[in-house]
Amino acid sequence: MPRPRKCRKVCQLPRIQEFHPLGPPPCGPAVVLNVDEYEAIRLIDQQGLSQEECSAYMQVARTTVQMIYNSARKKLAEALVNGLPLRIEGGAYQLCDGNEKACGCGGCRRHLHVCSQKILREEEEHENRNPIG
Repeated sequence: MPRPRKCRKVCQLPRIQEFHPLGPPPCGPAVVLNVDEYEAIRLIDQQGLSQEECSAYMQVARTTVQMIYNSARKKLAEALVNGLPLRIEGGAYQLCDGNEKACGCGGCRRHLHVCSQKILREEEEHENRNPIG
């Protein structure tokens, strides 16, 4: 029996889930990019994380991230080269709950709120310890 698939941690769902090429109607079905594949592309290519850092964030092995990333790149290339629509949906993922101690994702609303509150508290504590004047 195969091992059960581990959910990959994802910061947030993409704001736009579907992309269509301009021009004549595409001759073929939409390419489906899983949410975890989207997250790997976002973390590695847009955020500049290494595969090792991405794997720690998504809470899976580095080899799993490499497999997810390679699959995502192949799907993106297929959509771009063949002029096919691209849809982002599905996959084995779990949304970030915002309870991590370190703000690693920087994108989910919970982390942004928690981090801004933490920064304000730290600034107030620093001012109380070191009053000016």
